[in-house]
Amino acid sequence: MMQRKLPALSFALSFIGKWSLLSALVAALSGTASAFFLFALEQATRTRLAHPWLIWLLPLGGFAVGMAYLRLGKEVEGGNNLLIDEIHDPQKTVPLRMVPLVLTGTVVTHLFGGSAGREGTAVQMGGALADQVHKVLPLQPEDRRMLLMAGISVGFASVFGTPLAGAIFGLEMLAIGRLRYDAILPCLAAAILGDQASLLWGVHHTFYRIPFIPALDAWGLCASVLAGAAFGLTGKLFAESVHWLADCLRRRIAFAPLRPLIGGGAIAVAASLMDARAYLGLGIPTLVSAFQQPLSPYDVIGKLGFTVATLGSGFKGGEVTPLFYIGAALGNMLAPLLHLPFPLLAGMGFVAVFAGAANTPLASTVMALELFGSEIGVYAGMACVVAYLFSGHSSIYRAQRIGVAKRRGVPENIRLADWPALRQATRRKQETSGPDAG
Repeated sequence: MMQRKLPALSFALSFIGKWSLLSALVAALSGTASAFFLFALEQATRTRLAHPWLIWLLPLGGFAVGMAYLRLGKEVEGGNNLLIDEIHDPQKTVPLRMVPLVLTGTVVTHLFGGSAGREGTAVQMGGALADQVHKVLPLQPEDRRMLLMAGISVGFASVFGTPLAGAIFGLEMLAIGRLRYDAILPCLAAAILGDQASLLWGVHHTFYRIPFIPALDAWGLCASVLAGAAFGLTGKLFAESVHWLADCLRRRIAFAPLRPLIGGGAIAVAASLMDARAYLGLGIPTLVSAFQQPLSPYDVIGKLGFTVATLGSGFKGGEVTPLFYIGAALGNMLAPLLHLPFPLLAGMGFVAVFAGAANTPLASTVMALELFGSEIGVYAGMACVVAYLFSGHSSIYRAQRIGVAKRRGVPENIRLADWPALRQATRRKQETSGPDAG
């Protein structure tokens, strides 16, 4: 009996030792890169706020970044989707040039007033740096997938200060309804160490406070379901709007750098015609205000519109922080209708719109626990799960696979990007065969 246990124990110890060292290396690289990126982003934001006229340079900044990607970054233009594809179907090492390109591109977006986030940049840097570790060290091919997932986890954890959510995000974002537990140790260890690495460099994260969370009752549970439905539909609207605009511009404008040039011009004009300061950049001040005072319904519409215009026209940056903003503002707006405190609903919307748009209900729920405390657990968990269901098979990540479909009739083990064409082909086939069958 003891002899049978020894090989299992030996394997467990060697696995833990190996991945503790590799995770620490990935965490040090990616956590440091995230810290540098956050400092650069902070400086860009301060400069933009001090010089509002910089918004008129947004078209030129977008054109310059578009040219850089056209000349140097065609292989990494897929961003997060490239990382997801490489994990599912390995082809070749993610080029290291992804790091400076996406970092510079995102800082340019924020410097000149584009509405975007930051997690996409950190995730891409984390994945690219993790892949260099596999390239340099004599590792097995199957180790590469886990290294990439660990790099993704570090990127997410280090920009938000949520190591547990970051670890789960690295496992959950790859496929709808399916987790890969063989990478749970690398993702968890890397997320924890990467978050600590960024903190050692002096990174500070925004604090959101919910002063009072009422005891759960029947109405609170019903309100969470109703709010979750609204959050999920909003996440779906956001994801599909960004993809729709990107596809429209891609079909009509063949020369890629012209898309952010035109989109940036439209954003600059729109910002000059209205008081759009709250909708530009990350929007952290308004996001914090959602937990402190009632907001205008226009905050939801404004942030959604400016972010769709920014990301859909090809500017670099993440989607998650704008989703936090939109969700918190929407929850704040729904509070009087659902008879719950607006800080509570702001916190629920903060995570649930993201859960719907990214199909990551578990990571989003754990993020709520890390940011707002355990008392929000049931409220946030229910809202995130319902939002996940109501968002359907939409996602901000088109390379996500359908691991377990949310409803019948949807094929599994395909990319979300391939589902619309397959659905149309199926409908045409049914329409063609319908009369014959009759």
